[in-house]
Amino acid sequence: MVRFRFQLQVLHLTSQLILWSITCGAILAVASPLPIAKPNCSSYCGSIEIPYPFGIGVGCYLTGSGPNGTFYDDSFQIVCDNSTNPPRPLWSNTRLEVREISILEQTLNVKSPITFANCSNKPYNSQAPNLYGYPFWYSQKNRFTSMSCGGIAFMTSESEFYYEPKTILGGCLSICDSFNVTMVKNNSCGGINCCQTTIPQYLQKFNATFGAVVSIFGAAVDPDRVTKCKSAFLVDQDWFTSNSTNISTINDRDEFVPVVLGWYVGRAYYSNIDIYGPTNWTDDHNSTIRGTDGLLCSDGFHGNPYLIDGCHDINECEDVPNRCRGGHCINKLGGFECQFLDVQSKRPVKVGVIVTSTSIGLLTLLVGGWWSYKVIKKRKNIKRKQKFFKQNGGLLLEQQLSSGEVSVEKIKVFNSKELEKATDHFNVDRILGQGGQGTVYKGMLEDGRIVAVKKSKIVDGGDQEVRQFINEIVILSQIIHRNVVKLLGCCLETEVPLLVYEFIANGTLSEYIHQ
Repeated sequence: MVRFRFQLQVLHLTSQLILWSITCGAILAVASPLPIAKPNCSSYCGSIEIPYPFGIGVGCYLTGSGPNGTFYDDSFQIVCDNSTNPPRPLWSNTRLEVREISILEQTLNVKSPITFANCSNKPYNSQAPNLYGYPFWYSQKNRFTSMSCGGIAFMTSESEFYYEPKTILGGCLSICDSFNVTMVKNNSCGGINCCQTTIPQYLQKFNATFGAVVSIFGAAVDPDRVTKCKSAFLVDQDWFTSNSTNISTINDRDEFVPVVLGWYVGRAYYSNIDIYGPTNWTDDHNSTIRGTDGLLCSDGFHGNPYLIDGCHDINECEDVPNRCRGGHCINKLGGFECQFLDVQSKRPVKVGVIVTSTSIGLLTLLVGGWWSYKVIKKRKNIKRKQKFFKQNGGLLLEQQLSSGEVSVEKIKVFNSKELEKATDHFNVDRILGQGGQGTVYKGMLEDGRIVAVKKSKIVDGGDQEVRQFINEIVILSQIIHRNVVKLLGCCLETEVPLLVYEFIANGTLSEYIHQ
């Protein structure tokens, strides 16, 4: 026994050392995250990441040239508003709140204003920001949306010359439902009280305007319904259709909605404008490539390609277990190599065998120790129950049951697990009453019967008292009378005997007399 306890102590210490080493490794991994901002620049505003080329403060964001050599030094500037809790990142160009910046997808998610008409307590004619001349555009992940009844919403683009008409870029019609219900059904926008349409590619500026519908299919539209509050806006479609968005309350609740902007730091599709800026953005030429709209980490690398040494090698051997399917995976810069060993090269095989054997041995030791602990605990519980069963007169009860003097069908010997499960481990919420003799719990047996389980207090366990207790159980179990609560059985495996009675739902005698 002493030797076994020593082995358990050694096993426990070994497991603690393994957990400690794993934890330390995790802490070191967390302590060295990949950089996202320039050195000595803030990486966060509140909980929002601010990756370069965006930045907070002078020298922390990218500056570049636009059309005709004009410089837009604040295109990628973020202002952190610390007057709120938590702080809010604001896009310097428009002072719109930033929700997310993605380097991988090259998108900027901001809160854009809604354009309202005939709405009380709402701003008049607020329009989405004009992005013309800046390296940003409205992503096609957005949808132009109108929430109105019996109206047309247009996306229009004004010409630079006053004598040229407006250009309609898109629009949609939303009709009224026949029940005059203005709420959108099932969080959908299918043309009744709400409509949507796609937008042109690389859209940079537009105005939202409204038009009235005089009649539909020859029937006049109720003018009162046409003049009700209506709105039009560009919105991130993923946000709009998510389960957490209640779009039926947008007109009453919101003045801004999320919009996704695309951005570029290279040649645009629609012009030859080049805003590459300083030549020393990155000297990590092996890990970055120039995409259509900017820099990307090369295959086998991840991180921020706009920082010097911002792209870091991916360990493909750890990223995908058993990548080489039986071979030895060797990580290399920007890739990996699978080594399948031949007879002449045995050293790596020996190392692999040693590591595998050690791991299997340690795992076997842990599993074996855990199994031994469970077996010992189970045996100890069995012996403990046997001791209580004998102490509480279980052998005497079995003797009387086997003698034939007592009907076995009229009394049942329950085990402790049955009654623990029936009373939810003797939960205090199951207590029906307490007294000098013990505590009574309400329980439900596996067959669905509702019972009352009495847990007696600890009493002197002399032979005479035990014999008297067993005789009382036998006598009470055979009494059948409408004014006497029937004893169904008992449990003798616990420190104090448990008696199981039928459950009477009419309350106590005191309650019956006085109430």
